[in-house]
Amino acid sequence: MITLHQLSKEYKNIKVLDVESLEIPKGQSFGLVGNNGAGKTTMFSMLLDLVRPTTGYVLSNDIRVDQSEGWKPFTSAFLDETFLIGYLTPEEYFYFIGELRGQNKADVDRMLGDFDDFFNGEILGVRKYLRDLSKGNQKKVGIVAALIGNPEVIILDEPFANLDPTTQIRLKKILRELKEANGVTVLISSHDLMHVTEVCERIVVLEKGRMVKDIRTSPETLRELEAFFSGEIRENASLA
Repeated sequence: MITLHQLSKEYKNIKVLDVESLEIPKGQSFGLVGNNGAGKTTMFSMLLDLVRPTTGYVLSNDIRVDQSEGWKPFTSAFLDETFLIGYLTPEEYFYFIGELRGQNKADVDRMLGDFDDFFNGEILGVRKYLRDLSKGNQKKVGIVAALIGNPEVIILDEPFANLDPTTQIRLKKILRELKEANGVTVLISSHDLMHVTEVCERIVVLEKGRMVKDIRTSPETLRELEAFFSGEIRENASLA
């Protein structure tokens, strides 16, 4: 469903992303991990045409994202709080996003009713603007807004950051259900290796903008990733 072809990005002659080829099929739960500066957010930004590539292109359902807006009706994302509108309340923001995606207020209200546990009484009816919510509660609003309108592709950058443990557990359940019930293609970037291995069936590791691992998740995946990032794999390879 999503294809990256010879995709690269340079800033001041420094290449921050260089992916020759990557295909993400429809319905896959895809995880992207890497240290700070690895290129994760840059990649996701190019999937959403927020950053133009230096070379190459992205196809989403055979649509080039830099040449057409035809991918937008079936794609949703939350990368950071800049996606929010700070002077709106959560309800106003949800209705605004719903209107963009062809949902009326009743549709949105029905959908929000499924997230009472996730909101934990801290989002709806609190009479606060989004700018006045905590980082964690802003994250909750952004994630749920990304689910409005039944998108086929959902892209989330660091969705577990700033969330308390209970909310992280609830979010993992939501992400699993998206794939199992609706066959949604979910792309997640995260620094949290445990969470991403629990919800993603495939994980790609970026290092200095390049893909260095492409793993089908198994019971051994977390240990493999921990060994890679701790340097054990590199050290063993150098001794071989």
